[in-house]
Amino acid sequence: MPNKIFRFKPILLHVIFWACFLALPYWMRPSPNTTDPQALQRYNSWTFFFIAFAFSNIPFFYLNTEILIPKILKKKGIILYLVLLSIAIPGMIWVYYQLQEFIIISDHVKGRGVGFRRGPFMGTIFQLLFIVAIGVSYRFLSDNLKEKEIQKEEENERLKSELSFLRSQISPHFMFNVLNSIVSLSRRKPEMVESVVVKLSELMRYMIYETTDAKVAISKEMVYLENYIELQKIRFGNDIEITFNHKLADTPNSIEPMLLIPFVENAFKHGVGMVLNPFIEITLLDDREKLYFGVRNKVSSQKSEKKDDSSGIGLTNVKRRLELLYPNEHQLKITEEGEFYQIELEIQHV
Repeated sequence: MPNKIFRFKPILLHVIFWACFLALPYWMRPSPNTTDPQALQRYNSWTFFFIAFAFSNIPFFYLNTEILIPKILKKKGIILYLVLLSIAIPGMIWVYYQLQEFIIISDHVKGRGVGFRRGPFMGTIFQLLFIVAIGVSYRFLSDNLKEKEIQKEEENERLKSELSFLRSQISPHFMFNVLNSIVSLSRRKPEMVESVVVKLSELMRYMIYETTDAKVAISKEMVYLENYIELQKIRFGNDIEITFNHKLADTPNSIEPMLLIPFVENAFKHGVGMVLNPFIEITLLDDREKLYFGVRNKVSSQKSEKKDDSSGIGLTNVKRRLELLYPNEHQLKITEEGEFYQIELEIQHV
């Protein structure tokens, strides 16, 4: 429906323009002397003539805007365009005098106003040049707007493709991490594997069925984070201290799905292992104005820790998504001081 309205607007503007143009004879000519029958007849004849000539300007306008400008001026140059325009304008002047002779003489208003006169001739030239100027301005402005619209659509399609690619990377990366966790758990605590698989199925259900929309409720994303954290608690037990503090706004807000999980994944990946007294602290606060998300964890003091090829994929991915989705509406702060690593993300609600 909006697209149909958008396409209807140019037509409406054209109708309004030509309606005003055709009404000019009534607006600009003085009222006739109603006590003089000849004056009234002369007024009506000339008014009808000017309206008829104004109607003849309509095909001249569209000849210029739809054929001469796009096919001649833009493709073959201004010289050929001016040559054809110099043929079209005298043709319109001929139409002007033919209409004048036909309408004025047929109405028996002879002599006055018939034939060549310098004033009406210059007025006709001025009117035709005015129609040409309006046509050139309209066509170049219209083409410029269309080009910008096409560029915007192409940019939107490019961004959609890039976002689709980035979102498609999340699931494999997430599954890679979780499957590694299950393999590790099967060796250390095989009796816990079943409950982990159940939690994993809940996470996969969310990933498959809930994240197809452009945005999801923050409450759903929060439940997803809780399930992921519960999975990690089953895996690590009391080996790591995990806290998740959250508070949501009374009015529901939405967010790009799977946007927060990479930060949590990163904390579990680098905040567990060769870390003394590891802990992970996660905070999610949402109100009417903004969303705040923070993750703080300890990291290994051994800087020579070797990273695999997939290290950092999640954070690089989410940074790019933030740039695309919230270009001027987010702040991401990442700090590492000593053995503490912290990210803080704020997203403004608009």
